[in-house]
Amino acid sequence: MTPWRGEVKICGLTQVDEAAACAACGVNAIGMVFYPPSPRNVTMNRARDICRALPAEIARVGVFVNESFTHILNIVAYCGLTAVQLHGQESPELVTRIQNEGICVIKALFTHAAPSIDDAGRYPDTPFLVECGKGRLPGGNAMTWNWREVYAFGQRRPLVLAGGLSSETIMTAISEASPDAVDVSSGVESSPGRKDIQKVRDFMRAISMCTVEKLSGRRIWQPASHRR
Repeated sequence: MTPWRGEVKICGLTQVDEAAACAACGVNAIGMVFYPPSPRNVTMNRARDICRALPAEIARVGVFVNESFTHILNIVAYCGLTAVQLHGQESPELVTRIQNEGICVIKALFTHAAPSIDDAGRYPDTPFLVECGKGRLPGGNAMTWNWREVYAFGQRRPLVLAGGLSSETIMTAISEASPDAVDVSSGVESSPGRKDIQKVRDFMRAISMCTVEKLSGRRIWQPASHRR
């Protein structure tokens, strides 16, 4: 067994100071949700302030659900995002168009909803965020699930694991799925959209103790041309 050295994204940030504090905890990416039905939805102005407060090495990820190419690119430019996470029924063609702009794209797939992990072959070279898809809203909905279901998938494609992650569950999740990265939101919150920095520290401490049989070393939150 070897120590897990994958990447960590904290998603659903709505406050500038909390985003900066998460970055100081050693995470690799900060996510902001642009989906009005979500309790973590953030305005463009607030997202721009968050992006400006982050160190240059931290990926700035915008999460979108079934939005148009133009809408997404406008927000990317205005806020200074470096990556886009597509969490709805977006087409392979949209993924390609965004990638052609030099932007990293992560496409969400689900084990119990559409698009499923069986649809991965329809999409271009891109990392996939995978969760169960059983909740009311797009996203993990704080539901734990059988993370081992995606172990084989992650051996073939870049895998971001999400759904039900917290300091109490992360060691099991990483051991079972062996992902390239993990994405946590509600598991480090005091309330929707408000991060508990002590929970973030506990999460990062638990991650430091995670081990896997083999780590791929694939980087996630950067354009495909730079990903190894």
